[in-house]
Amino acid sequence: MKFLYCAIDQTVPGTTGGSIHVTAVAEGLAALGHEVHVLVTPGNGPFPSTPARRVRWLAMTPPFGQRHLRWARASAVRKIVSELQPDVVIERYYNFGGEGILSADAARARTVLEVNAPVIDHPGSMKTSIDRVLIFQPLKRWRERICERADLIVTPSAAVLPPNTPASKVVRLEWGADTDRFRPDVGQPQPFEPPATTVAVFAGAFRTWHGAINLARAIRELRSRGRSDVGAVFIGSGPELESVRDDAADLPNVLFTGAVPHAKMPAYLAAADVGVAPFDVGAHRPLSLGFYWSPLKIFEYMAAGLPVVAPSVDRIPSLVSHGREGLLYDPTRPGGLADALERLTDPALRRTLGAAARERAVREYSWKAHCEALVGAIERLPRS
Repeated sequence: MKFLYCAIDQTVPGTTGGSIHVTAVAEGLAALGHEVHVLVTPGNGPFPSTPARRVRWLAMTPPFGQRHLRWARASAVRKIVSELQPDVVIERYYNFGGEGILSADAARARTVLEVNAPVIDHPGSMKTSIDRVLIFQPLKRWRERICERADLIVTPSAAVLPPNTPASKVVRLEWGADTDRFRPDVGQPQPFEPPATTVAVFAGAFRTWHGAINLARAIRELRSRGRSDVGAVFIGSGPELESVRDDAADLPNVLFTGAVPHAKMPAYLAAADVGVAPFDVGAHRPLSLGFYWSPLKIFEYMAAGLPVVAPSVDRIPSLVSHGREGLLYDPTRPGGLADALERLTDPALRRTLGAAARERAVREYSWKAHCEALVGAIERLPRS
């Protein structure tokens, strides 16, 4: 099949989850033998290349670099659809998007909407306030129109879709990890000096709801118990980084690496012992709709053979089985994260959980598995 993948608000190459996702899906579809054309904002450096060169990267930036103007590229996208005549148009959902889904009829192409952010509004949403002022709810109507026009909607959680969305068009899929690159035996030089005997790693964008500060506080709690053998490595940058640095300022067994290119992340994870995803769902109002994320960090930890430590909230227990692929803790109980880390000072327990995590990542959370399921769902669609 010939695919056109519209994700012009994403920068490739890039280090964000969205950039990694788009690159992985494009390359995954190409690896299955499909022809893939991808519309993205060009990043710093050349576009990725694939051995068979079956991915063609097309530069297209939202007007003035503003994501909320993405829809204004509709005529340009429609022209590409008309010339390319793809079999399938995939669009990465955005509130002010629709340029791919609504242009697909120029080729009578089947349409897939990737939804990894809420289509419906959470309580207190600014979009709800705007719609209330405008009376006719244009933002809500526009988003619902995009969903209605999609033949398939791929999402980790149907709870963020309009309530009248037919279940028959929803394909619930998790995102994934490159299980060929992320593995326990990367075989590269160790990228950092371990700050302790047992190293817990956090990798992310340091936003409030990512909860990185909870890991710093857990390390402090463990030191108060006399456990200086557990340390933490924080990888990445973002708005909460300085707060986490301040909280960990006097902890000798904590290391901050700063942002790391995604190509080097497998070696960083392989050098750790435990992967921590200490989400604080109460710090992000959209998560009142449910934990709609499909967190790449968890899947990459698992692929690297790390036992995962995460809060036991919402969908997370379905992603990581407590006592099998990691340890889940009650975020309302003081010391829960520290307790989980203390248990994982046991090397035998880490090995057992890490091996199970790796096995499940390969089976369920690889990008290959994701793309195979996606193609299967598309092939089951009726022809136009």
